[in-house]
Amino acid sequence: MTNLFARLALGGYRWVGTAIYPLIGPYLAVRVAKGKEDSARRRERYGFASEARPRGPLVWFHAASVGETLAVIPLIKEVRRRGIAVVLTTGTKTSAAVVTERLGSSVIHQYVPLDFKPSVSRFLDYWEPDLAIIAESEIWPMTIIELGQRHIPQVLVNGRLSDRTFARWKKRPALADALFENLALVIAQSEVDAERFRTLGALPVMVSGNLKVDTDAPPHDAKALKQYQTQIGTRKTWAAISTFEGEEAAAGVVHRALKERTGLLTIIVPRHPDRADAIEAMLKAKGLTVARRTRNDALTAETDVFLGDTIGEMGLYLRLTEVAFVGRSLFAEGGQNPLEPAMLGCAILSGGNVQNFRETYQMLAKNGSAKIIRDVEMLAKGVNYLLSNDDMRRSMIDAGLETVHEMRGALSATVKGLEPYINPLTVKARLQPRSES
Repeated sequence: MTNLFARLALGGYRWVGTAIYPLIGPYLAVRVAKGKEDSARRRERYGFASEARPRGPLVWFHAASVGETLAVIPLIKEVRRRGIAVVLTTGTKTSAAVVTERLGSSVIHQYVPLDFKPSVSRFLDYWEPDLAIIAESEIWPMTIIELGQRHIPQVLVNGRLSDRTFARWKKRPALADALFENLALVIAQSEVDAERFRTLGALPVMVSGNLKVDTDAPPHDAKALKQYQTQIGTRKTWAAISTFEGEEAAAGVVHRALKERTGLLTIIVPRHPDRADAIEAMLKAKGLTVARRTRNDALTAETDVFLGDTIGEMGLYLRLTEVAFVGRSLFAEGGQNPLEPAMLGCAILSGGNVQNFRETYQMLAKNGSAKIIRDVEMLAKGVNYLLSNDDMRRSMIDAGLETVHEMRGALSATVKGLEPYINPLTVKARLQPRSES
């Protein structure tokens, strides 16, 4: 009975989606007005292709946003190295910009179709992927059902389930089982994630580790880095990165508390740069002088805060400091990825709300490369201590680099798990005439 209920629920989801499909135009229009959709490519969200499908085997990769996109780039490069074409879908403009910057014309980028039968069917009818590879935790019922009905293998890589997501699915076991049974393979980040996927009905499940550890350190503009380093000179710096609302104000409080003693420059990199105007106004109201990357403002002796309001330049900002607070952890929940600051030689501070990156933070903290702080006062004390204590800062930096090295290996494990699906496509691609590859 529960299985029948799940089937009926999924059928209802399908037909309700079909019924409201004609009404999603205003929804997309609002998102375009807010800058969250690319107006020129809005039709891709309905499943209409904007580029030609290459001949031969093709793998569809889907990565929701920037973090997931960066994680799968090495895997995409491995698939392309084998001569297999790739269409990569993402859901945000920022992730689309990352695809262009990191992969260029080596892949076809499309915005992911909305999870309604007409758009998903149109997308699959056109692209006819031989394999679908989904990053992390993107579970879209209609997409999963349509792929299953077409017998297209779908693999979840770098899979993880947050506490909240797992609890939500666990309340609906029959529904979860009806969806997760469609996955040909789940390659999970950790044993905890793997057991959660098994509980929800996914089989087989293997563990690879976190693909984000096997990515290259984020790139940077060498000319801009040298320019800013010259302007900063001997001033001490710290960065608050991937910040959410409230955390920029906390960074301002820390700066005001420490600047008289240290001549401090604070670097703030909000998770959503479109909030930069509001952040600047808030900091100015606190009496702080703000320089912005988008304006190419110089960092003078009077500059209090360097506001990193650009996309894809984390490699630049982190190379300007050795102390980084990672946001979405003090006033927001879930945490943000601490691996980039660890890779680039930063001692890491974070709030305690890091549920989405629990295992990573546990490893970093165990090795002494990350410290958890409870509140703004503790953050100020942590920043001050690390800027004043060269030995401790260097010890944390070295521990972070060592931890990242120890965690590597997820890419090779993932490729090995995917071989039964990729190897036949590799053979097929090699048998094609060159003009059709």
